[in-house]
Amino acid sequence: MSRVHALVVCAGVLVLCGCTSTSTSNTARSATEQMLVSNAVDQSLSKVDFQAFAHRKVFVEDKYLDCVDKNYVLSSVRHHVLMQGGRIAPKVDEADVILEVRSGAIGTNSSNSFLGIPAITIPGMFSVPEIKLVNRVSQVGMAKIGLVAYDAKSHDVLGDGGMSLAKSDENNWYVFGVGPWQHGTVKKEVDRGQPRYSNQPWIEVPPQVAFAAPLKAPPADEDKVRLTSGQDEDKKSLK
Repeated sequence: MSRVHALVVCAGVLVLCGCTSTSTSNTARSATEQMLVSNAVDQSLSKVDFQAFAHRKVFVEDKYLDCVDKNYVLSSVRHHVLMQGGRIAPKVDEADVILEVRSGAIGTNSSNSFLGIPAITIPGMFSVPEIKLVNRVSQVGMAKIGLVAYDAKSHDVLGDGGMSLAKSDENNWYVFGVGPWQHGTVKKEVDRGQPRYSNQPWIEVPPQVAFAAPLKAPPADEDKVRLTSGQDEDKKSLK
């Protein structure tokens, strides 16, 4: 009787066993690809000296820029101009300088290599599957950005301008199918952007972005003092 009960319990457990599935989705472009592009763009623009635009109204011309992540490139250029004391002009007529941005190459490449035995098939006899002892999957991002600046009124060129080239990479290693072991510029950027402990001193990509408050215009009556009689008197007249 005990065996019958045990069989009934086992059958019940098998019937009641279930499973859970989780639905996941991915963006059209992987996060790694986007990080490779933005990392290369950041490196490329960091090589450009924007100090010449300090205290100048700069119009960023984008009609010659045709690439992926165009908005990120343009916003990064504007950011660099502002950080060097320049001002962004919304229209050409209001600008002192026109800054043209163009792209020579902005994109990614990938490669896959391994150490092992490739798949071998002999028709009618046998086949050997691919055996990977060590496998490397590598992605590279490239950004070649060109810049030229000229006077908005006279159209005289301001300096030589030129091209700035930078590369980012992401490498994943697998050994006997175990991995990945990662290294590259993208991994370094992510590691620097993530605090490992409290009060971490300095990181390249801060978890918080700070801005300075705009300067306020002085009140209209700042140069006046209030007398006990209730009348306003100019400070200059009291000197």
